[in-house]
Amino acid sequence: MSDAPMLIHYHRPGEGARVGVLRGETVHDISHCFPALVNVFRDSVGDVDGLIAAVGRAADDASRRFPATDLDNRPAPDLAHWLPPVDEQEVWAAGVTYIASRKARQEEATDGGDVYARVYDAERPEIFFKASAKNTVGHLDAAGIRKDSRWNVPEPELGLVVNPAMEMLGFTIGNDMSSRDIEGANPLYLPQAKVYTASCAIGPGILLAPSYGWPATTIRLAISRAGVEQFTGTISTDQIKRTIPELIDYLGRSNSYPGGAILLTGTAIVPDAEFSLQPGDLVTITIDGIGTLRNSVIEV
Repeated sequence: MSDAPMLIHYHRPGEGARVGVLRGETVHDISHCFPALVNVFRDSVGDVDGLIAAVGRAADDASRRFPATDLDNRPAPDLAHWLPPVDEQEVWAAGVTYIASRKARQEEATDGGDVYARVYDAERPEIFFKASAKNTVGHLDAAGIRKDSRWNVPEPELGLVVNPAMEMLGFTIGNDMSSRDIEGANPLYLPQAKVYTASCAIGPGILLAPSYGWPATTIRLAISRAGVEQFTGTISTDQIKRTIPELIDYLGRSNSYPGGAILLTGTAIVPDAEFSLQPGDLVTITIDGIGTLRNSVIEV
């Protein structure tokens, strides 16, 4: 999986959003062939392998190449920086796909959480809208916690990337920020617990690997505060209950995605009940074979 091309989205001062391919530690700008990220999604319809080959050729021909570290800046108009790998895509999320997630939802629910136990075993998965590009941040940007919540946590997740024809393009890393007290008070509050400014982090890019089987990989979460580690956890993707074709099928039922979509596939790494994120915390999510997504935390 790690040999697949990594598609990235970045900002260049004076030019705006650009599309590139990350090879090792070097970015190859491919905006001359794909001026917007959505072009990659749409051009892949019906021929994902051909699109990946075209992306590789564009990287070979790139006249602009530079060290990826040039993008390691907090977002500002006058600085090159990472952007989330979304422009016209919607981000959706699946819930209660790991046994640990079922237990955590039941733990936080004030009514005992029977609804979460039922959906874990149900034929139909829980799938909900998470974010548009407006509420999505990228690598090294700040992810948000709600000002009106007292119990906030990151949710590290493997993301499935699909084109407008619901064909797999590859994988990415996602952080489905969540207000546990709000969702726990009433399941009908889920949109408020999940959808708000800077509530979703995606990045650093998209690994173009159109597999319909779970990659044999590990998801790692680390949270630090003032340089001191507060929590770490790991989970293997082989612990997920649902299949990729199953989740994509339900995502596409009675809905369409003209720009493509990203589906976050649930979390199984849940900090202790006593833990809540604070402004200034640093959240680091690594998925072996894909990369690392790192975000500071702000209150919104």
